[in-house]
Amino acid sequence: MKISGNEIKPGMIIEHKDDLWSVVKAQHVKPGKGGAFNQLELKSIKRGTKLNERFRSSDTIERAILEDKKFNFLYEDKENCHFMDQANFEQIQISKSLLGEKSKLLKENMEVNVQFYDDQALAVDLPLSIELKIVTTDAAIKGQTASSSYKPATLENGINIMVPPFINSEDKILLDTRTLEYIKKIK
Repeated sequence: MKISGNEIKPGMIIEHKDDLWSVVKAQHVKPGKGGAFNQLELKSIKRGTKLNERFRSSDTIERAILEDKKFNFLYEDKENCHFMDQANFEQIQISKSLLGEKSKLLKENMEVNVQFYDDQALAVDLPLSIELKIVTTDAAIKGQTASSSYKPATLENGINIMVPPFINSEDKILLDTRTLEYIKKIK
């Protein structure tokens, strides 16, 4: 599907220079002289390399058509994460290198959305937020009451994040899976 250069947004997958690219960042730029353009930071899905490109609104880009399927996470081994198709119970495995930090957020029976391009898994979309327990965190410093002050904390899956001062060890929190940021405390 062809789209114009100014329609490209972060998260899209495009075909460019005989490769598939994931759009990491997109910034619309209107210089003082000349026409406006979309400055993109692209990451190659196959090779993992990055590329910065400019596309004008008159440029047309091929957007990759992806097929979405619902899967349940089963388990992980040293190199792969294993998923089961909810429709036909077929099992697939996806490399942890493709998932990156997201592999630490997976929990047994978690429902995920897997995106395929020509029967090859490209991306795994987790739920927008998940519930996790704080394992360790520093004690709040007395007098540090500013709302913008955060302290480091380690989650049950080993990920380190920043949390507000009122969060203690053993508290359960909601975590944004896209940004790995604290959302709220769960009572």
